[in-house]
Amino acid sequence: MTATLSRSVEDYLKAIYQLTEGTADAATTEIAQRLDLTPASVTGMVKRMAEAGLLEHEPYRGVRLTAQGKTGALAVMRRHRILETYLITQLGYDWSTVHQEAERLEHAVSDELIERMARNLGDPRYDPHGAPIPTRDGRIERPAYQRLADMDAGTSVTVRQVGDDDSERLRYLESIGIMPMVELTVLDKAPFGGPLTLRVAGAEPGERVIGLELAGHLMVERK
Repeated sequence: MTATLSRSVEDYLKAIYQLTEGTADAATTEIAQRLDLTPASVTGMVKRMAEAGLLEHEPYRGVRLTAQGKTGALAVMRRHRILETYLITQLGYDWSTVHQEAERLEHAVSDELIERMARNLGDPRYDPHGAPIPTRDGRIERPAYQRLADMDAGTSVTVRQVGDDDSERLRYLESIGIMPMVELTVLDKAPFGGPLTLRVAGAEPGERVIGLELAGHLMVERK
């Protein structure tokens, strides 16, 4: 099925899935913002995709993917995350720039090539940013991670996932030693939206101060 989908449809499927995490509804304005499109153009595409059986749209409620739409979205996400993993581990790409490269390639490569890459990599479960990779049969893990921004002072955590859509943010996090599998301790959390003071395992010096907004992009697991 996914071979017959256009690049724009695949982009819509992936965006809607990520906005809804497969359960909630997404507003057309959210989709437009995510894809950097006008609401009017999104409305037209949503109508066509609904007619194709890829999604359901209820006025004033939003958009949700059908089972067929979810299958397509997960196939695109699998290609993207396998590509990111392969480009970094086998070709030496930097984790802060690989997202854009994978965005370009995910619509061009065949599923056969992706499966060969996956086997060569040992069928990884997570990409280099910590995101779960959908399986060949369209399943995906839903880890019960929490945002670092929601952790209280005194909490020790392990970083599990970092958003991959902002190269500057990724470069900064790497420069201060915060990446997936790194252990952190929240030493202090200033009130009224203030920053977090962290102890970063393996970093010199070991303490870092980051804003609450940045901490919201870090998914962690309590130790």
